[in-house]
Amino acid sequence: MEKQEGRSADELRLDDPWYDALATGPADAARAAPAVPAQSGGTGRTSAEVYAEVQRSPAFQEVRSRYRRFVVPASLVFLLWYLAYVVAATTAPGLMGAEVAGGLNVAMVAGLAQFLTTFVLTWAYARHARLHRDRAALELRWDTQEMTRAADR
Repeated sequence: MEKQEGRSADELRLDDPWYDALATGPADAARAAPAVPAQSGGTGRTSAEVYAEVQRSPAFQEVRSRYRRFVVPASLVFLLWYLAYVVAATTAPGLMGAEVAGGLNVAMVAGLAQFLTTFVLTWAYARHARLHRDRAALELRWDTQEMTRAADR
């Protein structure tokens, strides 16, 4: 057994600095059990087989599902908002040219709102990831690393 700084290789586990900063919430119940059942070392499995097993696991499918449940609707809403801006700019120049205040017209306000929407969507994505996916993905990553280490022995 390989020793590193007074610890055996089995005891050594580097903690992710983001792990303690993650929020807890209703999604914690899905993370109570190990993501993938651990198997003893020397099973003869390759790393590719371990990754295929993890990909088929319910924990991995849940993380992917949470990702898709946010990304698909958010992307569609943003794309529709952008297309509405482009269509309005080309088909309704009178509306887009209407002055709102001083030298600002509707087109300028809507164009600036596109930037604001991008920042809000980025914030919402980061918040959703932190609250609903990061901890589960981290646990899945640790389980996968331990399984691949065992498979490599």
